[in-house]
Amino acid sequence: MPKHELFVDLTCVGCADGVSRVLNKLGGVEFNIDLPNKKVCIESEHSTDTLLATLNKTGKAVSYLGSN
Repeated sequence: MPKHELFVDLTCVGCADGVSRVLNKLGGVEFNIDLPNKKVCIESEHSTDTLLATLNKTGKAVSYLGSN
């Protein structure tokens, strides 16, 4: 599966929980949240647009950093 790295303006554990919630609802993703660096690494077949739209549901600033 492609790996995507995104910046999400995470400020606390509650923010990270919100990210986990929306990604788990999306399904078909494996992810790791790096709270200190405000990064979310996602392995998924979903499009970048889908991942960005899903993370935007958290109300946090989100930007795409790249893929591997």
